[in-house]
Amino acid sequence: MCGIVAYVGDKQAYPILIKGLQRLEYRGYDSAGVALINNGTHTYKCMGKVKDLEAHAKEQSIEGHIGIGHTRWATHGEPNNINAHPHTSMKGKFTLVHNGIIENYAHLKKELTSRGFTFQSDTDTEVLVNLIENIYLEQNVSAEIAVRVALSKVIGAYGLVISCEDEKDKLIAARKGSPLVIGVGESEYFLASDASPIIEYTDQVIYMNDEDVAILSKDDLVLKNIQNDAQKPKIQKIDLSIDEIDKGDYEHYMLKEIYEQPHSIGDTFRGRISIDKTKIFLGGIIDVMPKLNQAKRIIIVACGTSWHAGMVGEYLFEEYARVPVEVEYASEFRYRNPVINPDDVLIAISQSGETADTLAAIKMAKEKGATIIGICNVVGSSIPRETHAGVYTHAGPEIGVASTKAFSSQVTVLTMMAFMIGRKRGSLYDELYKQLIHELTLIPEKIEIILKSDSYIKGIAELYKNASNALYLGRGYLFPVALEGALKLKEISYIHAEGYPAAEMKHGPIALIDENMPVFVLATKDKSYEKIVSNIQEVKARNGKVIAIVTEGDETIKKLADHVIEVPDCHEAIAPLLTVVPLQIISYHIAVMRGCDVDQPRNLAKSVTVE
Repeated sequence: MCGIVAYVGDKQAYPILIKGLQRLEYRGYDSAGVALINNGTHTYKCMGKVKDLEAHAKEQSIEGHIGIGHTRWATHGEPNNINAHPHTSMKGKFTLVHNGIIENYAHLKKELTSRGFTFQSDTDTEVLVNLIENIYLEQNVSAEIAVRVALSKVIGAYGLVISCEDEKDKLIAARKGSPLVIGVGESEYFLASDASPIIEYTDQVIYMNDEDVAILSKDDLVLKNIQNDAQKPKIQKIDLSIDEIDKGDYEHYMLKEIYEQPHSIGDTFRGRISIDKTKIFLGGIIDVMPKLNQAKRIIIVACGTSWHAGMVGEYLFEEYARVPVEVEYASEFRYRNPVINPDDVLIAISQSGETADTLAAIKMAKEKGATIIGICNVVGSSIPRETHAGVYTHAGPEIGVASTKAFSSQVTVLTMMAFMIGRKRGSLYDELYKQLIHELTLIPEKIEIILKSDSYIKGIAELYKNASNALYLGRGYLFPVALEGALKLKEISYIHAEGYPAAEMKHGPIALIDENMPVFVLATKDKSYEKIVSNIQEVKARNGKVIAIVTEGDETIKKLADHVIEVPDCHEAIAPLLTVVPLQIISYHIAVMRGCDVDQPRNLAKSVTVE
């Protein structure tokens, strides 16, 4: 979603803002802007990319030691120069950048209009900045009080940074439902939506909590809440390096992140599997193990790719822990008055830890007494702070909008959880438990083998780059992988694709199959193998083009399919971690061949922090 970066200190703000906005481009956006404070406020903004903003600001005054910047993903109002942030109040007293949605903006706008305010844009943000100005002028209060009073009247979510024309040496930041992190330097402070724009300057950060308000000057930080209660800043050290958020020699972040999966999966289980590979230990959930051991039901909530990982988790938990599992879209779960009992365990999965619908689902389930476990990649994000316990994935920063290594790391965590809980509950016997752990530890080197097939897979992509539609089929553990493969193709190449349980093909989708339809079939050797062979024969009988992901050495499907991509043999419970990789690679190459923006697909944002 939208990105914020701000600076107050002795350095020139503009280069810091521009570089910070570039670091935040991965979040997805359609316009960008900056405001610099130096003998007045100078605002430059435009539709398009950060490079367009740089061109727009060229030859303009870019001096100033205080500034705010923004990349906007349109919600209220179409993408254009006027709706881009920052927004300035009618009389020029306040300038503001804002992530989130002000739900009661229409009511507030009507009230402000009756007081003589006029509006240039279609955004809810301009309503907020004028509300602050109205309170400031009418009540003759400080900028900080005006902000706090205004936010008490707001319904919705926000992460915002504000400058006041009359208090030029400070910035005011506030957060509710949309993340903000403060970077602490020597006589300087940084603000950003996440840590990526900050790490170049400091590794000391403060994660703002909901309803926090921060007042920052170069030598001072005051943290309080909307009610004016003082808050004690908790400074944390971030373990993140510039190298981790740099593309290196790769053409795109997505390709880099596909190739990082042997490392990220290994990092996710490293230290959590005993040296002799006989035990799993997940310290983050040790305090809730009694609840997990006695749980009558596990509910998994997530969105997008994380939901697909949750579906893999459903198969694993039911197979090895023998506990009923429901996998829910967080956006539906939060609105349908679900039945939640105190002996339920809810597992929330989110790469960013800031997904708005997932956060709302967590809060609702907590109110009903469920035990909440988070699976998240971003340390210090909102979901880990809202849950009773949790497990971090160790995927490292994922910059590409299309999730790859985050998915495989989430599946790795769910796999370890299912095995560990199954062993604790007595439904997974010791010999198989140790075998499965051993199989899991072999995954990184097996993915390395798959990655060596990149050029071969690229050749297959060349044949299907102009397809209009594609079908993905899988059974059992591989059905969620079919869904994930279809999503990857859709979101980065804009080819319509659907994933189905292979047996459901006959219940409708088979009508679509002809000589122009590529059908990706996940067909590794497992207990459904004979059935999936039959499904392939059904596709071929209708002249469909079959691209099969098969176990290394499979000769039967090689004779039936148009193309086969081999993956190393493994236990079926581990197969999702291998079979998803060729689907990621082929989607990547098709998108590149079609001239698509792989890392920043149109209309998409990396983390959806508003409804």
